[in-house]
Amino acid sequence: MKIISYNVNGIRSALSKGLLDWLQVENPDIFCIQESKAQPEQIDTLSFQSLGYHSYVFSAEKKGYSGVCIFSKSEPDYVHAGMGIPRYDNEGRVLRADFGDITVVCVYVPSGTTGDIRQEFKMDFLGSFYKWIQELRKTRPNIVVCGDYNICHKPIDINHPERQVGVSGFLPEEREWLDQLEDSGMIDSFRLFDDRAEQYSWWSMRFKARERNAGWRIDYHWVSEPLRERITGAGILQQVVHSDHCPVWVEIH
Repeated sequence: MKIISYNVNGIRSALSKGLLDWLQVENPDIFCIQESKAQPEQIDTLSFQSLGYHSYVFSAEKKGYSGVCIFSKSEPDYVHAGMGIPRYDNEGRVLRADFGDITVVCVYVPSGTTGDIRQEFKMDFLGSFYKWIQELRKTRPNIVVCGDYNICHKPIDINHPERQVGVSGFLPEEREWLDQLEDSGMIDSFRLFDDRAEQYSWWSMRFKARERNAGWRIDYHWVSEPLRERITGAGILQQVVHSDHCPVWVEIH
């Protein structure tokens, strides 16, 4: 099973930049996107269907904002949108799909870069999401939680970490949340295969950050411990340019 996760920064924009041609070549079994920025009727699901994908869309109530989708070659056994908490679900941030013994969760963690109110919202979301994941794992132990976390876990995951003190996305409490997730038996699949620095998945649109590789690794596949021996590969497709993010992938047999 090959899973690709991609913050497309607007699915309609990404489609206009050749997303479907790229998807046809990559041909993942499951394709999870974040930040669709579209209502269900605005997403060209027929084009995804032409490539053999079933479409599952969870949009924000606010138009042109947030939103997650799962496209899969196989029809899931079960699909569920949201965590059952309206203040988060109104923003279309969590989508779950079960495939046999594996559960895939697509998440778009809020950003806290616009100020204290949204940073508080982000931390509240993380607390609730952690509890939701742990409860889900009681009945679905084989789980892949993929998406844009808006957090760099370690100094190796961000450019010039010494300059990022006090910056949302690299705050101690955010990084401690990922420590907690890891300690609970979740694995950063990318780091099973690549321990290099400067392996980023997002770059600011400002100051030619991508050209300078002044990036952040904030897109992940966190995989539960029971699946460790079934992870056969993981990586970042850094050459892809439909978005300010790059797709990240994991393969599980």
